[in-house]
Amino acid sequence: MKILFGIQGTGNGHISRAREVVPLLQQYGEVDLLISGTEAEVQLSQPLKYRFHGFSFVFGKKGGVDKWSTYRRMDLWQLRRDIRQLPLKQYDLIINDFEPVSAWACKLQGLSSVSLSHQCSFVSPKTPRPSRWNYAEWLFKYYSPTTHHIGFHFDRYDDFIHTPVIRSEIRRLQPTNKGHYTVYLPAYDDRTLVKYLVQTTGVEWHIFSKRQKKPYQVGNIHIFPVDNQMFNQSMANCEGLLTGGGFEGPAEALYLQKKVMMVPMSDQYEQRCNALAASRLGVSVIDSINSAAVPHINNWIQSNDRVQVNFPDETAQIIDGLVKQYARPQAVLA
Repeated sequence: MKILFGIQGTGNGHISRAREVVPLLQQYGEVDLLISGTEAEVQLSQPLKYRFHGFSFVFGKKGGVDKWSTYRRMDLWQLRRDIRQLPLKQYDLIINDFEPVSAWACKLQGLSSVSLSHQCSFVSPKTPRPSRWNYAEWLFKYYSPTTHHIGFHFDRYDDFIHTPVIRSEIRRLQPTNKGHYTVYLPAYDDRTLVKYLVQTTGVEWHIFSKRQKKPYQVGNIHIFPVDNQMFNQSMANCEGLLTGGGFEGPAEALYLQKKVMMVPMSDQYEQRCNALAASRLGVSVIDSINSAAVPHINNWIQSNDRVQVNFPDETAQIIDGLVKQYARPQAVLA
């Protein structure tokens, strides 16, 4: 069986989940990997078959998307060429994690594809989102269109939605509490984070930064370049995680029974939806990092509340069901 797995390369969550999914897929056949996007630091262990520029949003430094940099890096003509030229007839199963090149190539060639992503959970109207409609609903629908959906979210909001994929390397950790707080807020400049976190009650902070190549320290605040192993260890040993409105990071921290505070990116609808869903579980949410946020962060530090979740390890069963249901029948029998 030949399988194509298209993975979104904006942010680290998609690739982190793929690190868990790819070895499971390889048990069923030959897997070609495709990544499009430019904003991830985490890498796959396996070689890529295809690497495309794709269509990525660029993280800013003030809590939102850098719209100018996003526009400058946009190459819609190349995106169109990649979609039209991607060969797909050889594959018995095409899987997509919110990746536009392979999704639209399938659509143009009349081929079925399976979305295996957090974003496809928003196909369901039962998935939490703000009451006011947002144009970003079009992104959920048209950015990476597929014929079938297997979604992940903080809870099972619909029959095709599963709880998060928690990587084996996270499940194997032995969490402790050394009292520090771990921070991953890629849409904020380090100086902004230091400016306000230094005003909080005297605790140690570990900031993981997209913009730094070498670690440094300002008082009780340690700034590290993004490193998967170092981040995992910091999170395993922390009191709590201060992070954006993503999905995988908060889910892993909740699994490790850490306190979590989320700061969704401004003008980023998906992150607002994630934060709303997490807040309904009891996760703390603030709108931005500024002087008004400091008292809320201090209250969070002083709180002992932790959200109890049940995220069972079902990834192998999900992949097995996916292959048996959606691969070409002759390929499954081979």
